[in-house]
Amino acid sequence: MDFGRYFRKAPPPRAAKFPEGRVGYAVGDIHGRADLLLSMVNLLEGRLAQDTRPAGPPIVVFLGDYVDRGQQSPAVLDLLLTRLDGFERHFLMGNHEQSMLAFLASPLENRGWLAHGGTETLMAYGVQPPPSLGSEDAQWLEVAAALKAKLPEAHSAFLAGLARYVELGDYVFVHAGVDPDLALADQTDTALFWIRDRFLNDRRTLPQRVVHGHTPSDRPYADPRRIGLDTGAYASGILTAARFEGEAVEFLSVMDRAANARTDVSRRRKKARRH
Repeated sequence: MDFGRYFRKAPPPRAAKFPEGRVGYAVGDIHGRADLLLSMVNLLEGRLAQDTRPAGPPIVVFLGDYVDRGQQSPAVLDLLLTRLDGFERHFLMGNHEQSMLAFLASPLENRGWLAHGGTETLMAYGVQPPPSLGSEDAQWLEVAAALKAKLPEAHSAFLAGLARYVELGDYVFVHAGVDPDLALADQTDTALFWIRDRFLNDRRTLPQRVVHGHTPSDRPYADPRRIGLDTGAYASGILTAARFEGEAVEFLSVMDRAANARTDVSRRRKKARRH
């Protein structure tokens, strides 16, 4: 199929709909912030009864990037594995999970993972990183072996079983986005886990509304093509989710004390400017 031609011939966009009779959530990039994830999980679990419908329980999709940068990656995976009973759960692969798995498989070729947040993940598992990226090959092999030994079997199985994307109603949930020139079934891992500008800057109508993380912003983004949910949790202290029911989409966030304080200051400044 000439998917580019398919896009050009697509009719004007209509409002995307979540599967009939179901409620859904998508949660943005967590990056080792188990504290924020715990707050989000508590919030969602508190809504379980009211969001359960005759057609089924609520659905929650995690958009990837559970590890790296933050200090609590093992605790994040523990929460994902043990909480949200009663929900239909889907877990997507992010570029940071892909990088971690690549390092475990071939540490010498993938040592750059440490420079993009892997150092914090190693230390969270009790593994001391090499002194520098230029360390001896033997040191890198020892570090990878130590991480494999420290990684619980449940964590290894979870990482190996992450999905590339999930389709629900008129939505497709991915980590980074899609290559607008390829059908969904033909998307590469590079596109699904890493793409930015080619997806974000394209204006062609897509067959499905794309829900993604990966590209951080101060607040969630939404237009007829896409919904972006990465609010930079590890640095901003704000973890964001979207709730879907029918054609309705609403956003909810949890934040740490520092983020709360920054928000309060910002509100006071805006109020002062209005007066």
